[in-house]
Amino acid sequence: MCCYKKDRVQDYCESYVKSLTCVIIPTYNNASTIRDVVERTLAQNIDVIVVNDGSTDNTREILQGIAGIDVINLSRNSGKGSALMAGFKEARARGYRYAITLDADGQHYPEDIPMMLDASLRNPDAIIVGMRTGLDGVERSGGSRFANAFSNFWFAVQTFRRLRDTQSGYRLYPLKSVLRYATSRYEAELELLVFASWHGVDIVEQPVRVYYPPAEERVTHFRPVRDFMRITVLNTCLCVLAVVYALPLACLRWLRTFVYTLYSLLFFLFWCIALLIPASILLPMIIRDKAKCTWAVHRVLHFVGRVIMDWHGIPGVKCRQYNPDNETYSKPAMVICNHQSSLDLMAILAQSPKIAILTKDWVYNNLFFGSILRRGEYYPVSEGMEVLLPKLRSLVERGYSIMMFPEGTRSADCRVQRFHQGAFRIAQELNLDILPLVVSEPGRVLPKNGRYLRKGVFKVFTGKRVSPTDYNQWGDTKKIASCFRKYYINKVAELRIGKS
Repeated sequence: MCCYKKDRVQDYCESYVKSLTCVIIPTYNNASTIRDVVERTLAQNIDVIVVNDGSTDNTREILQGIAGIDVINLSRNSGKGSALMAGFKEARARGYRYAITLDADGQHYPEDIPMMLDASLRNPDAIIVGMRTGLDGVERSGGSRFANAFSNFWFAVQTFRRLRDTQSGYRLYPLKSVLRYATSRYEAELELLVFASWHGVDIVEQPVRVYYPPAEERVTHFRPVRDFMRITVLNTCLCVLAVVYALPLACLRWLRTFVYTLYSLLFFLFWCIALLIPASILLPMIIRDKAKCTWAVHRVLHFVGRVIMDWHGIPGVKCRQYNPDNETYSKPAMVICNHQSSLDLMAILAQSPKIAILTKDWVYNNLFFGSILRRGEYYPVSEGMEVLLPKLRSLVERGYSIMMFPEGTRSADCRVQRFHQGAFRIAQELNLDILPLVVSEPGRVLPKNGRYLRKGVFKVFTGKRVSPTDYNQWGDTKKIASCFRKYYINKVAELRIGKS
Protein backbone atom coordinates (compact mmCIF):
# COMPACT_ATOMS: atom_id res chain seq x y z
CA MET A 1 0.00 0.00 0.00
CA CYS A 2 1.21 3.50 -0.76
CA CYS A 3 0.12 6.97 0.21
CA TYR A 4 -2.19 8.02 -2.63
CA LYS A 5 -1.70 11.37 -4.26
CA LYS A 6 -4.73 13.60 -3.93
CA ASP A 7 -5.37 13.89 -7.68
CA ARG A 8 -5.45 10.09 -8.00
CA VAL A 9 -8.18 9.46 -5.44
CA GLN A 10 -10.90 7.38 -7.16
CA ASP A 11 -9.37 7.96 -10.62
CA TYR A 12 -8.91 4.28 -11.36
CA CYS A 13 -12.33 3.42 -9.90
CA GLU A 14 -14.00 5.93 -12.22
CA SER A 15 -11.98 4.49 -15.10
CA TYR A 16 -13.20 1.02 -14.19
CA VAL A 17 -16.85 2.16 -14.12
CA LYS A 18 -16.32 3.83 -17.48
CA SER A 19 -15.01 0.57 -18.94
CA LEU A 20 -18.31 -1.07 -17.95
CA THR A 21 -20.40 1.72 -19.42
CA CYS A 22 -21.43 2.69 -22.93
CA VAL A 23 -23.37 5.65 -24.26
CA ILE A 24 -26.50 4.99 -26.32
CA ILE A 25 -27.61 7.79 -28.64
CA PRO A 26 -30.96 7.25 -30.41
CA THR A 27 -31.36 9.48 -33.44
CA TYR A 28 -34.02 10.25 -36.00
CA ASN A 29 -33.34 12.91 -38.65
CA ASN A 30 -30.75 14.81 -36.58
CA ALA A 31 -28.30 15.34 -39.44
CA SER A 32 -27.47 18.88 -38.33
CA THR A 33 -26.36 17.90 -34.83
CA ILE A 34 -25.51 14.19 -34.74
CA ARG A 35 -21.83 14.51 -35.71
CA ASP A 36 -21.12 17.13 -33.07
CA VAL A 37 -22.90 15.13 -30.35
CA VAL A 38 -21.13 11.86 -31.22
CA GLU A 39 -17.68 13.40 -31.51
CA ARG A 40 -18.02 15.24 -28.20
CA THR A 41 -19.15 11.99 -26.60
CA LEU A 42 -16.17 10.10 -28.04
CA ALA A 43 -13.93 12.80 -26.57
CA GLN A 44 -14.99 11.52 -23.13
CA ASN A 45 -13.11 8.25 -23.90
CA ILE A 46 -16.22 6.12 -23.61
CA ASP A 47 -17.76 3.59 -26.01
CA VAL A 48 -20.66 4.83 -28.12
CA ILE A 49 -23.61 2.98 -29.66
CA VAL A 50 -25.77 5.03 -32.02
CA VAL A 51 -29.23 3.73 -32.92
CA ASN A 52 -30.37 5.20 -36.23
CA ASP A 53 -34.14 4.95 -35.92
CA GLY A 54 -34.98 4.82 -39.64
CA SER A 55 -33.75 8.34 -40.47
CA THR A 56 -34.81 9.66 -43.88
CA ASP A 57 -32.19 12.43 -44.13
CA ASN A 58 -28.44 11.85 -44.51
CA THR A 59 -27.89 10.78 -40.87
CA ARG A 60 -26.84 7.30 -41.97
CA GLU A 61 -24.12 8.64 -44.27
CA ILE A 62 -22.84 10.97 -41.54
CA LEU A 63 -22.55 8.10 -39.07
CA GLN A 64 -20.64 6.00 -41.59
CA GLY A 65 -17.99 8.72 -41.64
CA ILE A 66 -17.39 8.66 -37.88
CA ALA A 67 -14.80 6.14 -36.71
CA GLY A 68 -14.87 4.34 -33.41
CA ILE A 69 -18.62 3.95 -32.90
CA ASP A 70 -21.10 1.09 -33.23
CA VAL A 71 -24.18 1.86 -35.31
CA ILE A 72 -27.50 0.04 -35.27
CA ASN A 73 -29.63 0.91 -38.31
CA LEU A 74 -33.35 0.26 -37.90
CA SER A 75 -35.18 -0.22 -41.18
CA ARG A 76 -38.04 2.09 -40.24
CA ASN A 77 -38.85 4.69 -37.63
CA SER A 78 -40.11 2.74 -34.61
CA GLY A 79 -39.94 5.42 -31.93
CA LYS A 80 -37.49 6.41 -29.23
CA GLY A 81 -38.56 3.60 -26.89
CA SER A 82 -37.86 0.94 -29.50
CA ALA A 83 -34.54 2.56 -30.39
CA LEU A 84 -33.47 2.55 -26.75
CA MET A 85 -34.47 -1.08 -26.33
CA ALA A 86 -32.38 -2.01 -29.37
CA GLY A 87 -29.45 -0.13 -27.82
CA PHE A 88 -29.91 -1.83 -24.44
CA LYS A 89 -30.00 -5.25 -26.09
CA GLU A 90 -26.76 -4.55 -27.95
CA ALA A 91 -25.09 -3.18 -24.80
CA ARG A 92 -25.96 -6.31 -22.84
CA ALA A 93 -24.67 -8.52 -25.66
CA ARG A 94 -21.35 -6.65 -25.53
CA GLY A 95 -21.00 -7.16 -21.77
CA TYR A 96 -21.68 -3.64 -20.51
CA ARG A 97 -23.23 -3.22 -17.06
CA TYR A 98 -24.34 0.38 -17.45
CA ALA A 99 -25.65 2.52 -20.29
CA ILE A 100 -25.90 6.30 -20.50
CA THR A 101 -28.57 7.64 -22.83
CA LEU A 102 -28.49 11.12 -24.29
CA ASP A 103 -30.38 12.83 -27.08
CA ALA A 104 -28.94 13.51 -30.51
CA ASP A 105 -30.39 17.01 -30.87
CA GLY A 106 -27.56 18.72 -28.97
CA GLN A 107 -29.67 19.50 -25.91
CA HIS A 108 -27.42 17.48 -23.57
CA TYR A 109 -23.77 18.12 -22.81
CA PRO A 110 -21.60 15.00 -23.28
CA GLU A 111 -19.05 16.81 -21.13
CA ASP A 112 -21.34 16.07 -18.14
CA ILE A 113 -20.80 12.30 -18.52
CA PRO A 114 -18.15 12.27 -15.74
CA MET A 115 -20.74 13.66 -13.32
CA MET A 116 -23.16 10.89 -14.28
CA LEU A 117 -20.42 8.29 -13.75
CA ASP A 118 -19.55 9.78 -10.38
CA ALA A 119 -23.20 9.63 -9.32
CA SER A 120 -23.30 5.98 -10.41
CA LEU A 121 -20.14 5.28 -8.42
CA ARG A 122 -21.92 6.56 -5.32
CA ASN A 123 -25.18 4.77 -6.21
CA PRO A 124 -24.16 1.70 -8.26
CA ASP A 125 -27.60 0.07 -8.51
CA ALA A 126 -29.60 3.24 -9.07
CA ILE A 127 -30.95 4.84 -12.23
CA ILE A 128 -29.31 8.25 -12.50
CA VAL A 129 -31.58 10.88 -14.07
CA GLY A 130 -29.84 13.95 -15.44
CA MET A 131 -31.93 16.76 -13.96
CA ARG A 132 -31.69 19.64 -16.41
CA THR A 133 -30.78 22.86 -14.60
CA GLY A 134 -31.86 26.32 -15.66
CA LEU A 135 -35.00 25.22 -17.52
CA ASP A 136 -36.88 28.21 -16.16
CA GLY A 137 -34.39 30.55 -17.79
CA VAL A 138 -34.65 29.24 -21.35
CA GLU A 139 -37.26 29.91 -23.99
CA ARG A 140 -39.58 26.92 -24.19
CA SER A 141 -43.03 26.46 -25.56
CA GLY A 142 -45.97 26.33 -23.20
CA GLY A 143 -46.61 22.78 -24.37
CA SER A 144 -43.10 21.71 -23.35
CA ARG A 145 -43.43 23.24 -19.88
CA PHE A 146 -46.86 21.68 -19.38
CA ALA A 147 -45.69 18.25 -20.58
CA ASN A 148 -42.83 18.22 -18.07
CA ALA A 149 -45.03 19.31 -15.15
CA PHE A 150 -47.73 16.84 -16.28
CA SER A 151 -45.23 13.97 -16.37
CA ASN A 152 -43.74 14.87 -12.97
CA PHE A 153 -47.20 15.01 -11.39
CA TRP A 154 -48.36 11.63 -12.65
CA PHE A 155 -45.06 10.00 -11.76
CA ALA A 156 -45.54 11.17 -8.16
CA VAL A 157 -49.13 9.88 -8.13
CA GLN A 158 -48.13 6.48 -9.52
CA THR A 159 -45.02 5.90 -7.38
CA PHE A 160 -45.35 8.20 -4.31
CA ARG A 161 -41.91 9.50 -5.21
CA ARG A 162 -41.04 12.97 -6.43
CA LEU A 163 -38.72 13.66 -9.34
CA ARG A 164 -38.18 17.12 -10.75
CA ASP A 165 -37.37 16.13 -14.35
CA THR A 166 -38.97 12.86 -15.42
CA GLN A 167 -38.76 13.86 -19.09
CA SER A 168 -34.99 14.16 -19.19
CA GLY A 169 -33.49 11.76 -21.71
CA TYR A 170 -30.04 12.11 -20.11
CA ARG A 171 -29.90 9.03 -17.90
CA LEU A 172 -27.60 6.29 -16.66
CA TYR A 173 -29.19 2.86 -16.37
CA PRO A 174 -27.86 -0.25 -14.63
CA LEU A 175 -28.74 -2.64 -17.43
CA LYS A 176 -29.95 -5.32 -15.02
CA SER A 177 -32.65 -2.87 -13.88
CA VAL A 178 -33.99 -2.14 -17.37
CA LEU A 179 -37.29 -3.97 -17.77
CA ARG A 180 -39.06 -4.51 -21.05
CA TYR A 181 -41.76 -1.94 -21.64
CA ALA A 182 -44.97 -1.95 -23.63
CA THR A 183 -44.77 1.45 -25.34
CA SER A 184 -42.37 2.38 -28.10
CA ARG A 185 -42.08 6.16 -28.30
CA TYR A 186 -41.39 9.09 -25.96
CA GLU A 187 -43.65 7.74 -23.24
CA ALA A 188 -41.45 4.63 -22.88
CA GLU A 189 -38.96 6.59 -20.77
CA LEU A 190 -41.64 7.49 -18.24
CA GLU A 191 -42.94 3.91 -18.22
CA LEU A 192 -39.43 2.62 -17.57
CA LEU A 193 -38.98 4.91 -14.56
CA VAL A 194 -42.35 3.98 -13.10
CA PHE A 195 -41.81 0.22 -13.36
CA ALA A 196 -38.26 0.54 -11.99
CA SER A 197 -39.59 2.47 -8.99
CA TRP A 198 -42.30 -0.14 -8.40
CA HIS A 199 -39.64 -2.86 -8.30
CA GLY A 200 -37.54 -1.09 -5.70
CA VAL A 201 -34.86 0.42 -7.93
CA ASP A 202 -33.42 3.65 -6.54
CA ILE A 203 -33.74 6.70 -8.79
CA VAL A 204 -31.24 9.48 -8.14
CA GLU A 205 -31.23 12.91 -9.77
CA GLN A 206 -27.94 14.43 -10.89
CA PRO A 207 -27.95 18.08 -12.03
CA VAL A 208 -26.72 18.50 -15.62
CA ARG A 209 -26.58 21.38 -18.03
CA VAL A 210 -29.01 21.83 -20.91
CA TYR A 211 -28.82 23.76 -24.18
CA TYR A 212 -31.89 24.98 -26.02
CA PRO A 213 -31.05 26.49 -29.40
CA PRO A 214 -33.15 29.31 -30.83
CA ALA A 215 -36.67 28.21 -31.75
CA GLU A 216 -35.98 28.35 -35.49
CA GLU A 217 -33.03 25.94 -35.14
CA ARG A 218 -34.69 23.30 -33.01
CA VAL A 219 -35.46 19.84 -34.35
CA THR A 220 -38.36 18.13 -32.60
CA HIS A 221 -40.36 15.05 -33.47
CA PHE A 222 -42.92 15.53 -30.72
CA ARG A 223 -46.46 15.47 -32.16
CA PRO A 224 -48.51 17.45 -29.64
CA VAL A 225 -51.94 15.91 -30.18
CA ARG A 226 -51.05 12.30 -30.99
CA ASP A 227 -48.18 11.97 -28.50
CA PHE A 228 -50.12 13.71 -25.74
CA MET A 229 -52.96 11.25 -26.25
CA ARG A 230 -50.51 8.34 -26.05
CA ILE A 231 -49.07 9.70 -22.81
CA THR A 232 -52.59 10.19 -21.40
CA VAL A 233 -53.53 6.58 -22.22
CA LEU A 234 -50.26 5.36 -20.67
CA ASN A 235 -50.83 7.33 -17.47
CA THR A 236 -54.37 6.00 -17.21
CA CYS A 237 -53.08 2.43 -17.48
CA LEU A 238 -50.26 3.10 -15.02
CA CYS A 239 -52.67 4.57 -12.47
CA VAL A 240 -54.81 1.41 -12.67
CA LEU A 241 -51.70 -0.77 -12.36
CA ALA A 242 -50.50 1.32 -9.41
CA VAL A 243 -53.61 0.20 -7.51
CA VAL A 244 -53.89 -3.43 -8.60
CA TYR A 245 -50.17 -4.25 -9.00
CA ALA A 246 -47.75 -1.72 -7.50
CA LEU A 247 -49.57 -1.17 -4.21
CA PRO A 248 -49.84 -4.91 -3.37
CA LEU A 249 -46.22 -5.32 -4.45
CA ALA A 250 -45.15 -2.49 -2.13
CA CYS A 251 -47.13 -4.01 0.73
CA LEU A 252 -45.46 -7.39 0.19
CA ARG A 253 -42.05 -5.75 0.04
CA TRP A 254 -42.73 -3.85 3.28
CA LEU A 255 -43.99 -7.03 4.95
CA ARG A 256 -40.87 -8.91 3.88
CA THR A 257 -38.67 -6.09 5.19
CA PHE A 258 -40.52 -6.12 8.51
CA VAL A 259 -40.28 -9.90 8.85
CA TYR A 260 -36.57 -9.91 7.97
CA THR A 261 -35.88 -7.14 10.49
CA LEU A 262 -37.90 -8.84 13.23
CA TYR A 263 -36.21 -12.18 12.55
CA SER A 264 -32.73 -10.60 12.72
CA LEU A 265 -33.56 -8.79 15.95
CA LEU A 266 -34.94 -11.95 17.59
CA PHE A 267 -31.99 -13.97 16.28
CA PHE A 268 -29.56 -11.52 17.87
CA LEU A 269 -31.51 -11.31 21.13
CA PHE A 270 -31.64 -15.10 21.33
CA TRP A 271 -27.87 -15.41 21.23
CA CYS A 272 -27.48 -12.55 23.71
CA ILE A 273 -29.85 -14.16 26.19
CA ALA A 274 -28.84 -17.78 25.52
CA LEU A 275 -25.07 -17.29 25.37
CA LEU A 276 -23.59 -13.80 25.87
CA ILE A 277 -25.26 -12.86 29.14
CA PRO A 278 -24.77 -16.30 30.76
CA ALA A 279 -21.15 -16.36 29.55
CA SER A 280 -20.45 -12.98 31.10
CA ILE A 281 -21.70 -14.33 34.45
CA LEU A 282 -20.43 -17.90 34.40
CA LEU A 283 -17.01 -17.66 32.75
CA PRO A 284 -15.41 -15.52 35.52
CA MET A 285 -16.79 -18.02 38.06
CA ILE A 286 -15.44 -21.04 36.18
CA ILE A 287 -12.12 -19.59 34.97
CA ARG A 288 -10.26 -17.78 37.74
CA ASP A 289 -7.26 -16.78 35.65
CA LYS A 290 -8.08 -13.36 34.12
CA ALA A 291 -6.06 -13.89 30.93
CA LYS A 292 -7.69 -17.26 30.26
CA CYS A 293 -11.11 -15.83 31.01
CA THR A 294 -10.51 -13.00 28.53
CA TRP A 295 -9.55 -15.53 25.86
CA ALA A 296 -12.70 -17.58 26.55
CA VAL A 297 -14.85 -14.44 26.22
CA HIS A 298 -13.21 -13.59 22.90
CA ARG A 299 -13.91 -17.11 21.64
CA VAL A 300 -17.59 -16.73 22.57
CA LEU A 301 -17.85 -13.31 20.87
CA HIS A 302 -16.12 -14.64 17.76
CA PHE A 303 -18.57 -17.56 17.66
CA VAL A 304 -21.58 -15.24 17.88
CA GLY A 305 -20.14 -12.99 15.16
CA ARG A 306 -19.66 -15.98 12.86
CA VAL A 307 -23.17 -17.26 13.62
CA ILE A 308 -24.80 -13.93 12.77
CA MET A 309 -22.71 -13.29 9.65
CA ASP A 310 -22.60 -16.85 8.27
CA TRP A 311 -25.74 -18.60 9.54
CA HIS A 312 -28.32 -16.35 7.88
CA GLY A 313 -28.67 -14.16 10.93
CA ILE A 314 -29.34 -11.31 8.50
CA PRO A 315 -31.87 -12.70 5.96
CA GLY A 316 -31.91 -11.17 2.50
CA VAL A 317 -28.28 -10.12 2.88
CA LYS A 318 -25.34 -11.89 1.25
CA CYS A 319 -22.05 -11.65 3.15
CA ARG A 320 -18.87 -11.79 1.10
CA GLN A 321 -15.35 -11.96 2.52
CA TYR A 322 -12.20 -10.95 0.61
CA ASN A 323 -8.84 -11.84 2.16
CA PRO A 324 -6.30 -11.90 -0.71
CA ASP A 325 -3.25 -11.95 1.61
CA ASN A 326 -4.64 -14.74 3.83
CA GLU A 327 -4.47 -12.65 6.99
CA THR A 328 -4.71 -14.85 10.11
CA TYR A 329 -4.23 -12.23 12.87
CA SER A 330 -1.41 -14.38 14.26
CA LYS A 331 0.65 -11.23 14.85
CA PRO A 332 -0.82 -8.25 16.74
CA ALA A 333 -1.74 -5.20 14.69
CA MET A 334 -3.74 -2.01 14.89
CA VAL A 335 -6.85 -2.93 12.91
CA ILE A 336 -8.74 0.04 11.47
CA CYS A 337 -12.13 -0.08 9.78
CA ASN A 338 -14.49 2.39 8.16
CA HIS A 339 -17.82 2.73 9.96
CA GLN A 340 -21.15 2.56 8.12
CA SER A 341 -23.57 0.65 10.33
CA SER A 342 -24.18 -1.10 13.63
CA LEU A 343 -23.60 -4.31 11.68
CA ASP A 344 -19.90 -3.47 11.33
CA LEU A 345 -19.23 -4.79 14.84
CA MET A 346 -20.56 -8.26 13.93
CA ALA A 347 -18.31 -8.38 10.86
CA ILE A 348 -15.27 -7.51 12.98
CA LEU A 349 -16.08 -10.05 15.69
CA ALA A 350 -16.38 -12.71 12.98
CA GLN A 351 -12.81 -12.12 11.76
CA SER A 352 -10.83 -13.55 14.67
CA PRO A 353 -11.04 -14.05 18.45
CA LYS A 354 -7.71 -12.22 18.72
CA ILE A 355 -9.20 -8.75 18.19
CA ALA A 356 -9.98 -6.34 21.07
CA ILE A 357 -12.24 -3.49 20.00
CA LEU A 358 -12.20 0.03 21.35
CA THR A 359 -15.83 1.05 21.70
CA LYS A 360 -18.08 3.97 22.49
CA ASP A 361 -19.63 4.34 25.93
CA TRP A 362 -23.14 3.30 24.83
CA VAL A 363 -21.76 0.02 23.45
CA TYR A 364 -19.58 -0.58 26.49
CA ASN A 365 -22.58 -0.08 28.79
CA ASN A 366 -25.14 -1.89 26.62
CA LEU A 367 -27.67 -3.96 28.56
CA PHE A 368 -27.36 -7.08 26.41
CA PHE A 369 -23.70 -7.35 25.47
CA GLY A 370 -21.89 -4.66 27.46
CA SER A 371 -21.06 -6.96 30.36
CA ILE A 372 -19.31 -9.55 28.20
CA LEU A 373 -17.35 -6.82 26.38
CA ARG A 374 -16.07 -5.63 29.75
CA ARG A 375 -15.14 -9.21 30.66
CA GLY A 376 -13.25 -9.47 27.38
CA GLU A 377 -11.14 -6.36 28.14
CA TYR A 378 -12.77 -4.21 25.50
CA TYR A 379 -12.33 -0.59 26.50
CA PRO A 380 -14.17 2.69 25.75
CA VAL A 381 -12.19 5.29 23.82
CA SER A 382 -13.44 7.89 26.29
CA GLU A 383 -10.86 6.68 28.85
CA GLY A 384 -8.19 8.64 27.01
CA MET A 385 -4.76 7.79 25.71
CA GLU A 386 -2.85 7.82 28.99
CA VAL A 387 -5.25 5.37 30.65
CA LEU A 388 -5.68 3.15 27.59
CA LEU A 389 -2.08 2.61 26.53
CA PRO A 390 -0.96 0.41 29.48
CA LYS A 391 -4.10 -1.75 29.10
CA LEU A 392 -3.67 -2.06 25.35
CA ARG A 393 0.02 -2.89 25.73
CA SER A 394 -0.95 -5.76 28.00
CA LEU A 395 -3.38 -7.09 25.39
CA VAL A 396 -0.78 -6.81 22.63
CA GLU A 397 1.75 -8.71 24.72
CA ARG A 398 -0.81 -11.53 24.97
CA GLY A 399 -1.18 -11.64 21.18
CA TYR A 400 -4.31 -9.53 20.66
CA SER A 401 -4.78 -7.00 17.87
CA ILE A 402 -6.42 -3.69 18.74
CA MET A 403 -9.30 -2.47 16.59
CA MET A 404 -10.64 1.08 16.25
CA PHE A 405 -12.92 3.07 13.93
CA PRO A 406 -10.84 6.09 12.83
CA GLU A 407 -13.99 7.95 11.72
CA GLY A 408 -15.34 7.82 15.25
CA THR A 409 -18.98 7.64 14.15
CA ARG A 410 -21.08 5.93 11.51
CA SER A 411 -21.34 7.51 8.09
CA ALA A 412 -24.89 8.53 7.18
CA ASP A 413 -24.35 8.14 3.41
CA CYS A 414 -21.63 5.42 3.31
CA ARG A 415 -18.96 7.92 2.29
CA VAL A 416 -15.62 7.73 4.08
CA GLN A 417 -15.47 10.53 6.62
CA ARG A 418 -12.44 12.30 8.06
CA PHE A 419 -10.06 9.98 9.93
CA HIS A 420 -9.10 10.97 13.47
CA GLN A 421 -5.51 10.45 14.56
CA GLY A 422 -6.05 8.35 17.71
CA ALA A 423 -5.70 4.91 16.10
CA PHE A 424 -2.48 5.91 14.39
CA ARG A 425 -1.00 7.38 17.56
CA ILE A 426 -1.72 4.08 19.35
CA ALA A 427 -0.09 2.15 16.50
CA GLN A 428 3.03 4.29 16.78
CA GLU A 429 3.16 4.06 20.59
CA LEU A 430 2.83 0.25 20.53
CA ASN A 431 4.94 -0.16 17.36
CA LEU A 432 2.16 -2.10 15.60
CA ASP A 433 1.49 -2.86 11.97
CA ILE A 434 -1.64 -1.15 10.69
CA LEU A 435 -4.11 -3.60 9.16
CA PRO A 436 -6.94 -2.05 7.10
CA LEU A 437 -10.31 -3.79 7.25
CA VAL A 438 -12.78 -2.33 4.73
CA VAL A 439 -16.55 -2.79 4.84
CA SER A 440 -18.85 -1.89 1.98
CA GLU A 441 -22.65 -1.67 1.87
CA PRO A 442 -23.61 -2.35 5.52
CA GLY A 443 -24.76 1.26 5.62
CA ARG A 444 -27.23 0.43 2.87
CA VAL A 445 -28.38 -2.77 4.56
CA LEU A 446 -28.94 -0.96 7.88
CA PRO A 447 -28.36 2.80 7.53
CA LYS A 448 -27.46 5.08 10.38
CA ASN A 449 -30.70 5.86 12.25
CA GLY A 450 -32.44 3.25 10.08
CA ARG A 451 -35.08 1.00 11.61
CA TYR A 452 -35.40 -1.70 8.99
CA LEU A 453 -32.99 -4.03 7.24
CA ARG A 454 -32.75 -3.84 3.47
CA LYS A 455 -31.68 -6.46 0.96
CA GLY A 456 -28.09 -6.12 -0.15
CA VAL A 457 -24.57 -7.49 -0.23
CA PHE A 458 -22.34 -6.98 2.82
CA LYS A 459 -18.70 -6.99 1.72
CA VAL A 460 -15.66 -7.21 3.99
CA PHE A 461 -12.15 -6.76 2.59
CA THR A 462 -9.00 -7.51 4.60
CA GLY A 463 -6.15 -5.41 3.28
CA LYS A 464 -2.40 -5.76 3.46
CA ARG A 465 -0.51 -4.87 6.62
CA VAL A 466 1.54 -1.68 6.65
CA SER A 467 4.60 -1.84 8.91
CA PRO A 468 5.69 0.99 11.24
CA THR A 469 8.78 1.47 9.06
CA ASP A 470 6.57 2.17 6.04
CA TYR A 471 3.83 4.36 7.50
CA ASN A 472 6.22 6.45 9.58
CA GLN A 473 7.87 7.52 6.33
CA TRP A 474 4.63 9.20 5.26
CA GLY A 475 4.89 11.92 7.90
CA ASP A 476 3.15 12.74 11.17
CA THR A 477 -0.07 11.08 12.38
CA LYS A 478 -2.21 13.63 10.52
CA LYS A 479 -0.52 12.70 7.24
CA ILE A 480 -0.78 8.97 7.99
CA ALA A 481 -4.51 9.33 8.72
CA SER A 482 -4.99 11.25 5.47
CA CYS A 483 -3.15 8.60 3.43
CA PHE A 484 -5.22 5.77 4.88
CA ARG A 485 -8.44 7.70 4.28
CA LYS A 486 -7.56 8.05 0.60
CA TYR A 487 -6.90 4.32 0.45
CA TYR A 488 -10.31 3.66 1.99
CA ILE A 489 -12.08 5.97 -0.45
CA ASN A 490 -10.69 3.96 -3.35
CA LYS A 491 -11.25 0.54 -1.79
CA VAL A 492 -14.85 1.28 -0.75
CA ALA A 493 -15.54 2.42 -4.31
CA GLU A 494 -13.93 -0.75 -5.71
CA LEU A 495 -16.03 -2.97 -3.47
CA ARG A 496 -19.17 -1.05 -4.28
CA ILE A 497 -18.80 -1.57 -8.03
CA GLY A 498 -17.66 -5.15 -7.59
CA LYS A 499 -14.06 -4.80 -8.77
CA SER A 500 -12.43 -6.63 -5.83
